[in-house]
Amino acid sequence: MARQYFGTDGIRGRINRRPMTVETAMRLAIAAARTFAPEGGREVIIGRDTRRSGEMIEGALVAGLASMGLTPVRVGVVPTPAVALLARETGAAFGIMVTASHNKYEDNGLKLFSPDGIKFTDEVEETLEAAMFDAFEGAYAVPEAVAVPREMTGAASRYVSRCVETVGKGQNFSKLRIVLDCANGAAFKAGPEALKLLGAQLTVIGDTPDGVNINAGVGSTATGALKAAVLDAGADIGIAFDGDADRLIVVDELGQEVDGDQVMGVIAGDLHRAGRLKGGGMVATVMSNMGLGEYLNGLGLTLARTKVGDRYVAEHMRAHGFNLGGEQSGHIILSDVSTTGDGLLAALQVLNVLAQSGEKASAVTSVFTPAPQKLVNVRYSGANPLEAAPVKEAMAKAEELLGEAGRLVVRKSGTEPLIRVMAEALDEDLMHRALALVAGAVEAEA
Repeated sequence: MARQYFGTDGIRGRINRRPMTVETAMRLAIAAARTFAPEGGREVIIGRDTRRSGEMIEGALVAGLASMGLTPVRVGVVPTPAVALLARETGAAFGIMVTASHNKYEDNGLKLFSPDGIKFTDEVEETLEAAMFDAFEGAYAVPEAVAVPREMTGAASRYVSRCVETVGKGQNFSKLRIVLDCANGAAFKAGPEALKLLGAQLTVIGDTPDGVNINAGVGSTATGALKAAVLDAGADIGIAFDGDADRLIVVDELGQEVDGDQVMGVIAGDLHRAGRLKGGGMVATVMSNMGLGEYLNGLGLTLARTKVGDRYVAEHMRAHGFNLGGEQSGHIILSDVSTTGDGLLAALQVLNVLAQSGEKASAVTSVFTPAPQKLVNVRYSGANPLEAAPVKEAMAKAEELLGEAGRLVVRKSGTEPLIRVMAEALDEDLMHRALALVAGAVEAEA
């Protein structure tokens, strides 16, 4: 049966429309309580980003959890990885982050984390989804067991401390001029706090959230403001987070956006040289550039690939002993510290390499020559175009055309009505031909 609530990264959608309603939030809270803590008496960490609807959804979660005898612990506005960290460090039954990540304020969502700070598997989500349908039909806590919510103060600072510790004692960024774009989102306090602790010369934008300006002209999906600020300030580097700060985008001193694969290459190389890279390489998704694999091979390392989604990357890391993985889009997992994509933690690793090298960011963040690659997003309405025979035929022809000299990745977005078509090849003309063949077929069916 097709899912009605969960997508590729929790539950997400337009607020006050199914599936993203207060009813959904309450159903989820009750179902999760019965699934993970049926005896009650435990705490649940709840964080949120800055969007207007966050407190409304948080309130529904609080009501549902308290009705089941679980104590909701509100940690306020914090990055998503902070919720994962706090769930792990406090022994909570689970953690919930109220966020729609890089989406605009009209949307919201729910991300769940296990007591180990790990995103749930597809199988667990399917169990939860089934339990949500009849959540209001089961038993609730007896009156004396109804829980009283509580606030946790200093949650963001606790998370910041864990991130800053990774840089190492005695290291500081006092010689670095950094522009930080907080996307008017969850890291608007945590990001600047971390960089100030490390002594950076800091310019901050996107740090005045008002409930509706999250990701609006700022942040990882709108880097124009960051690029301009880097050039205006003569900064050494720019860092942008998305709305919940589980990903980052890097901009060099020339105002050029750095590809996420290059960022992962920087971190992988640094960990390898320091003898701290585990698993003999790193994990990325099918979207990562062939050039990253070639770079790692040159270091005697491997690149393992998974399907798109940082939780699939994390699952493979845990199963095979890797401590670095991520997505081309900027979700980077450093599992010695964090269990999920962490924009601030990844940013600190890049900044540390930059501070130690004394080189320009444009040089530090260019570790390999990328193979020509292009991604096209095709919006559709109605039936999934990937089920259409002409699209399947076009994909087969494109894959035959590319052979072993390239790759084709075509997938349905889990958060938006989009078909993502990515083609990559050592020969740029070949890449464009394969891409046009498939994207054209998808557009014709959209």
